[in-house]
Amino acid sequence: QVQLVESGGGLVQAGGSLRITCAASGSIFSINAMGWYRQAPGKQRELVAAITTGGSTNYADSVKGRFTISRDNAVSTVYLQMNSLKPEDTDVYYCYVNRAGISYWGKGTLVTVSS
Repeated sequence: QVQLVESGGGLVQAGGSLRITCAASGSIFSINAMGWYRQAPGKQRELVAAITTGGSTNYADSVKGRFTISRDNAVSTVYLQMNSLKPEDTDVYYCYVNRAGISYWGKGTLVTVSS
């Protein structure tokens, strides 16, 4: 089992920045992909950004150039630096990791961007 704890969400004005963090614990060996999804009420969960163990990244078109994902494999932590935030970025952000073909999810952290 893998446990994920997110932190860093909150309220920020449009144009501002926020960094959210996700720390993995438990059976963290052989974790490969880590990343973030987001979901608004009544909508499907969508991929925001993902990063492999080797550092390859993938971003949703809506966040390219504004968000940066990174990870520290030594402490099994993934980060999402969010700049130039827009009100439409308001969502619950969920951390996930993939280990041995199984996905594990955090409980989510709320990011609210005011206009």
